[in-house]
Amino acid sequence: MNILQSLSNIVQKVNSAPDLQSALDIIVTQVREVMGTEVCTVYMADHQEQRLVFRATEGLNKSALGNLSLGFGEGLVGQVALREEPINTDNAESHRYFQYLEDIGEESFSSFLGVPIIHHRIVLGVLVVQQTIKRRFDESEEAFLVTMSAQLAGLIAHAQVTGLVDLRADADAVNAEFRGVAGASGVAIGRAVVVSPPADLYAVPQRKSRDPYEELTFFRACVARVRNDIEQLSSQLADRLPPQELALFEVYSKMLDSPALPAEIEELIEQGEWAQGAVAHVIRMHLKAFEQMDNPYLKERAVDVKDLGRRLLEYLQQANQEPVIYPDRAILIGHELTASMLAELPRKKLAGLVSLRGSRNSHVAILARSMGIPTVMGAADVPFMQLDGSELIVDGYAGLVYFNPAVELLASYEAIVEEERLVSRGLEALKDLSCETTDNHRVSLWVNTGLASDIVRSLDRGAEGVGLYRTEIPFIMQDRFPSEEEQRTIYRMQLEAFAPRPVTMRTLDIGGDKALSYFPIEEDNPFLGWRGIRVTLDHPEIFLSQVRAMMKASVGLNNLRIMLPMISYVKELDEALVLIRRAHAELIEEGVDVLLPSIGVMVEVPAAVYLSAQLASRVDFLSVGSNDLTQYLLAVDRNNSSVAELYNSYHPAVLQALVQVASASHAAGKPVSICGELAGDPGAAVLLMAMGYDSLSMSATNLPKVKSVLRSVSKVEADELLERIMSMHEIEDIRAAVEDLFEEKGITRLFRDSIKQRQVM
Repeated sequence: MNILQSLSNIVQKVNSAPDLQSALDIIVTQVREVMGTEVCTVYMADHQEQRLVFRATEGLNKSALGNLSLGFGEGLVGQVALREEPINTDNAESHRYFQYLEDIGEESFSSFLGVPIIHHRIVLGVLVVQQTIKRRFDESEEAFLVTMSAQLAGLIAHAQVTGLVDLRADADAVNAEFRGVAGASGVAIGRAVVVSPPADLYAVPQRKSRDPYEELTFFRACVARVRNDIEQLSSQLADRLPPQELALFEVYSKMLDSPALPAEIEELIEQGEWAQGAVAHVIRMHLKAFEQMDNPYLKERAVDVKDLGRRLLEYLQQANQEPVIYPDRAILIGHELTASMLAELPRKKLAGLVSLRGSRNSHVAILARSMGIPTVMGAADVPFMQLDGSELIVDGYAGLVYFNPAVELLASYEAIVEEERLVSRGLEALKDLSCETTDNHRVSLWVNTGLASDIVRSLDRGAEGVGLYRTEIPFIMQDRFPSEEEQRTIYRMQLEAFAPRPVTMRTLDIGGDKALSYFPIEEDNPFLGWRGIRVTLDHPEIFLSQVRAMMKASVGLNNLRIMLPMISYVKELDEALVLIRRAHAELIEEGVDVLLPSIGVMVEVPAAVYLSAQLASRVDFLSVGSNDLTQYLLAVDRNNSSVAELYNSYHPAVLQALVQVASASHAAGKPVSICGELAGDPGAAVLLMAMGYDSLSMSATNLPKVKSVLRSVSKVEADELLERIMSMHEIEDIRAAVEDLFEEKGITRLFRDSIKQRQVM
């Protein structure tokens, strides 16, 4: 048995399945054939009912499919699921866990091998092979089936939540949940508006036409225009191409003949599908067929089919002059949202965003946070083409999207939206009040900025300064490096707007998930690669130009602070300090009357935690970047939805690191701040205050909530809470302790982390 070849063939065929049931049927047919057994069966887990449903088989009674099931732990199949390990026996009927399942037709089969299908610790089902002859399946056979189940687990999980499941027709799709990455906090409830780039065959939403006859006429007119284009191209190139090359245009024309592609597309249109969706569906099906062919010549014809499909789609989209009517609470959803897509929709009607690609640092996520629009990024499994016009819930706290929410879930989220609206209104009165605890301990609340639009929102919420100005954003928004004068102008606007309040400007922090289109960094592991200070020290011309622009922008204001990102060696800091002092000396020589600003280090890698005392002795302040520090300490990519649940800044290791940094900074007589997302968590803010952080920097949206919480507790109470939780080992216990204090103070409504958690409280 060529295991790798067999695996590859089965996986390829499963990937081409039009729906989940077809995928399961392919699995049982192919596995039975490869293993040479008489029976192969898949049981699918129904976790709501805690049962394993008889879903696909080759060799047993197919009339019983969907009608029979076993409980978890019931029979051999149930034991495989419960124990999450294989069972291999040559005498199934004598096994102590054997249970006869009526009408399934397995009486004559003695040999049994069952393996669990597990994806991300969740049992999706059980894969079983059986045969009449009494023999124990050997190690290689068992290993193959285990390997096969592991390969198929991801495919089955994906099939359950993507286009392989027709959500519109699936009655079980109530509260269908899709996970992504939290892009901008908040909750949005509204109707999906699917957007896609032009002529993209894989981004056309499924939609019913208003008038099938009109749509059919429209499609035929577009076919005629494409045919005319092809004839013109053929004529233009007739004297430049040999006959065999010109034959390609004849192939295109034949594909446009009514018995060919148009007939299949027209059939879908007649069934009620709009022309664009029908074209995209048929072309994609043909592409799959061509791409799976063994004949190299025929396989290459997939390119021709795709080209023809795009031409048709382009005309359909150009000719469709119907104005887009946006619902009042539109949730924009697409494969990859862009800033221009946001601009096309009236702000008053935009309720939320869902993007299948991208991370928290994507342009659209940055804009969404600035505009206060709840956003989920990286929701790769969302079958967005099916969702146009559907009711959705976007949970920007937990990175969740719900399709077709039940009345109870909808009511729960509507209550949260209303509660947050009332809370927000009530917090407006806090704008001009200082952030002081009930026993008069003062904490400065600053904001994180990056866009010009952040300024007004920050000042409106009573920001006392800027703890992090992301200078990379102006770089990201351009198609080249901005000049020194261009940078000076941008920086001056920030410094003037907040003066005399301090503005902390982080030097260029690119790499990882923050890329410049004109300065590509291609690495296998970008988060552990060339990023932050490593890039700018290797390019002193970029660093010096930026630092000069910052200092020139601060002339007469003197509210600039410069912060260095991704420092992991004392040597890096020393080299950066030399360059900053050099830039300052140059400006003085040029006659620019500017003071040397305060200089600080961002503590965001574990090495900097352990070096915090040495770093603090060399600079004016330390500031913790909790986002990166958490992901590096826990070895969790915060932009990866597959491991998003493991990313938690309440982890004991993270809290201990934060205590260590604060202690080291104060021991050196230097102030310490924090500018990650953790600072904007009201519960964490209480702990950070107790640790000794002098200022907390956050998004403007979170500032009023944090201020309200800190004004509701005493420093003594915060210290006592911190002392208790520092001896705890479980995140749940730490959270519970914080929640207990909030309940005691009557401010539970302000403790916002995950909506899902709040529903359980």
